[in-house]
Amino acid sequence: IISSTKTPHQATTMARGPRYTLSTKATTLFVLGALFVPSVSFLPPALRLSKPLPANGISSANHKARNPSILTSIRADDNSRENVDFKASSRLSKIQNTNDDPDSTARRQIILSLLSASSLAPFAANAIGGTDSASLVKSAPIVTADVANAAIASAEGETVKVLKPPLDKRAYETYELPNGLKVLLCSDPTSTTAAAGMNVHVGACSDPKEVPGLAHFCEHMLFLGTEKYPVEDSFSKFLSSNGGINNAFTDSEKTVYYFEMDGSIDNRFSEALLRFGSFFSCPLFTESATGRELNAIDSENSKNLQSDVFRLYELEKDRVNSDHPYAKFFTGNKSTLLEGTKRQGINLRQELVKFYEKYYSANHMSLAVVAPQSISQLKEFVLEAFGEIPNREVNPPEDNWAFLIPPYVEGKSLVPAYKHLVEIVPIQELRQVTITWPVVFKSKEERDDYRLNKPNYFVSGLLGHEGSGSLLSHLKEKGWANALGASDNADLSDFVTFEVTVELTNKGLEAIDDVCESVFSYVRMLRESPIPDYVFEENLQLDDLEWRFTTKGQPGNYVQSLVTAMDKYPPSLYVAGPRRLVLKETKSTIISSDEPRSAFESTEQLDIIKNSCNDLISRLTVENSFLTVFSKTFEGKTSKVEKWYGTEYNVRPIPVSTLMRWENSPLAQSIGLTYPRKNVFIPSEKGLRLKKRVKPADPTMLSFEEKMKPITPPTIIRDDGKEGRWTVYFKQDDRFGQPKAFLIFQLL
Repeated sequence: IISSTKTPHQATTMARGPRYTLSTKATTLFVLGALFVPSVSFLPPALRLSKPLPANGISSANHKARNPSILTSIRADDNSRENVDFKASSRLSKIQNTNDDPDSTARRQIILSLLSASSLAPFAANAIGGTDSASLVKSAPIVTADVANAAIASAEGETVKVLKPPLDKRAYETYELPNGLKVLLCSDPTSTTAAAGMNVHVGACSDPKEVPGLAHFCEHMLFLGTEKYPVEDSFSKFLSSNGGINNAFTDSEKTVYYFEMDGSIDNRFSEALLRFGSFFSCPLFTESATGRELNAIDSENSKNLQSDVFRLYELEKDRVNSDHPYAKFFTGNKSTLLEGTKRQGINLRQELVKFYEKYYSANHMSLAVVAPQSISQLKEFVLEAFGEIPNREVNPPEDNWAFLIPPYVEGKSLVPAYKHLVEIVPIQELRQVTITWPVVFKSKEERDDYRLNKPNYFVSGLLGHEGSGSLLSHLKEKGWANALGASDNADLSDFVTFEVTVELTNKGLEAIDDVCESVFSYVRMLRESPIPDYVFEENLQLDDLEWRFTTKGQPGNYVQSLVTAMDKYPPSLYVAGPRRLVLKETKSTIISSDEPRSAFESTEQLDIIKNSCNDLISRLTVENSFLTVFSKTFEGKTSKVEKWYGTEYNVRPIPVSTLMRWENSPLAQSIGLTYPRKNVFIPSEKGLRLKKRVKPADPTMLSFEEKMKPITPPTIIRDDGKEGRWTVYFKQDDRFGQPKAFLIFQLL
């Protein structure tokens, strides 16, 4: 920790990893030493751009505390990063990067635009009030003892090996209940915290055209009483009395509910699961709660009107084919849910029940539980709590539109997409340009391959590289940019959007055509000059270093990540899917080992990744792109206003001459663009020397006195005195036994 009694001018630099703050005055450095000391310095995995987890949610309802007068927006993780909301704020004018554990629901990702991986900022909401009422929703049949025993026996039959990190000693088991509910259990006897998450495979894309925001409204209403527990705030009160919280979010194609609590008392956790399970088997949807919760939805929407996140997101959806469900207004407000339904003669409460009974089916739900109890005990809890959820045997909602309705069609969107530029007046002081390329899939198989091969990770890593010969270094040299990021954005069943966003200087804002030309020059290099094999190999090595030394995160974060992955990956990849690269061994088989890798298993495996990257790069054309520019300089010069958020903007076609110029962009070599040089600092076992062997202690085996024993304080290894520059503290790892080091700086 750097400290000083003086307060000099500070300069903050964002890197791919922690935030470093530098000062020329007296400082203190606190170093946590690694168990192993490499023979040469190396760039740790924490300092590189990491692959993001798949799409995380667009809305979040905070049900942590019942307060009718206060609506709050919270993040469900401890690291202020995209959790299931949740990386929305990281795509503003400054790069936001966070260090987090892979067990959380999202990875570090450097991006500058407002949204990431179809994530939006939270739709916050608190449930209000409480009354008892009879259920209007059909109850499922009661599970008899014979059925229960049969279910447990069935679950103990075929087992699938769930691939997990080498340091993860928890027990996993995945199976399916008789009603079709997919279940993943994780038993962690060393923990005292328990969590559960439910992913319902339906989201805002399934809103009826007549009732925008209904899926989001349904998410809110499930917290407001059930047939078994009719008091509206009983679940939150129960969790609060057991050190717990709960939350939820609605995405375009999923709705996720989750909670976390003290799991050390079996019957309390079992009761929490029973209460949670009743959300999905017998919700009330009372008339009184329906009316009150409309106020919460409307207040939430009003709060978002001044958010650049939501304003950009709505304009992005306005560029989609109006017949595609992604073009809908997802949040909802009183205008759509109350006034609109009355005007059309629609009974909102009946529409709500109809939506629930149509889509909330066990065969399209995924449940994850992480708790201290044994697997066998958790199975009993789960069957009792979730066995009554009805299986309506419905087809996936996207069957009605995916691969049938094209997402981008010229002349069929509110705002033109291809070869058009949208100029937006932001609320904040932003200067940035985003180039967007839709990646439209022809089939589910093609979509699944994209998810397993992750070409966006490799390509975004090259475009976002910051070293010598990189796109960013060129733009900085010209004085056009402060930062740059590349990433997937929208993430649906039938398409994703790939983006490059540049944070511009004032000079760069006046040279947008030149900035975009440089981007297309780099893309031209990707297309015409094969990506060196070492780029793929280094990404694999660094990724598997992260995998090898992954440690546990918070159970609440983890269950959100797991239930999201259960909707996208086969059972063996529920844990590894969003956390590893190169998930296919051959064209027709997925990886079957969770052991770390230092190289590709075969030439075929490498070729699969290279071909997938080449396919993505082939789509990054001038013809297939559209632009978005944020700047306060457009204020007072716009001619259009977006319907839902009142965003002022212009839209204009990009001149043919400019498109031709980008088509014939200069060769990368002519403007100093090259591929990254080989990274000679990637660590391996060779060259490591053991400084002190540490056997990590089992917390459950420690006595109370051992647990209360103070940690050995760090020692001072350099002290320049009061007027000097440095005081350096060092703390040798004597507890965890992992080859990790941390340097902590604070600028004063």
